[in-house]
Amino acid sequence: MLTPEQIATIAEELAEADRTHSVIPRITARYPEATIEDSYAIQGVWRDQNLAAGRRLVGRKIGLTSKAMQQATGISEPDYGVMFDDTVHASGAEIPVDDFSNVRIEVELAFVLARPLSGPDCTLEQALDAIDYAVPALEVLNSHIELEGRTIVDTISDNAAYGAMVLGEERRRPDEIDLRWVPGVLSRNGEVEETGVAAGVLGHPATGVAWLANKFHQHGARLEAGEIILAGSFTRPMWVSRGDDVHCDYREMGTVTCRFV
Repeated sequence: MLTPEQIATIAEELAEADRTHSVIPRITARYPEATIEDSYAIQGVWRDQNLAAGRRLVGRKIGLTSKAMQQATGISEPDYGVMFDDTVHASGAEIPVDDFSNVRIEVELAFVLARPLSGPDCTLEQALDAIDYAVPALEVLNSHIELEGRTIVDTISDNAAYGAMVLGEERRRPDEIDLRWVPGVLSRNGEVEETGVAAGVLGHPATGVAWLANKFHQHGARLEAGEIILAGSFTRPMWVSRGDDVHCDYREMGTVTCRFV
């Protein structure tokens, strides 16, 4: 395990990389003894510094919940990060590409909680009961650690590579639609690049919400009413560059678009 001093040092490296939109060497290459708990501690230091600076936490992202994403990264278990209010965009937004590093897009569903949700034995049914509504979303990935050879320790430390999200307008309660079969057809500049269905996320996209409630219990916390939970991608990440127009069709749940400038 890492010392408190090492955790603070790495958190500051990542904060500086976030400010300068740069990339640092892999944590696990320099600190092979680092554990998953160390990585959440690093993320926690960075989170608390942002909260102290006046940013407002609005939810959590879950990552690496589908086989597509696990195969794309070589990491075989989910992780989570935090989302601040200034990272949430409406469909149609123009997003400055220079605000991020290693910029990619993922296709997801987001859930807004109607009531608190806690572990340790939270089930899919309990998660669905706690959800107010689902909304289609795109996640903008923002990786500040070199990609080659990353482990889950690296990604968690880097706030699970979260940069921003773009939310659609169509809201559906879990009992209004079979969320497993929500499709995503992701296009860049008019060309289809990735396709998938939400069942690719742990068999049901809300399973990730239950997983997160149980993971939070291990850390002595719970999910709160009103939080946005970004449930994980059911396509592989798509690289984007300045000038790219991104469009995703979720069929009965509408479309989400953005442009990188």
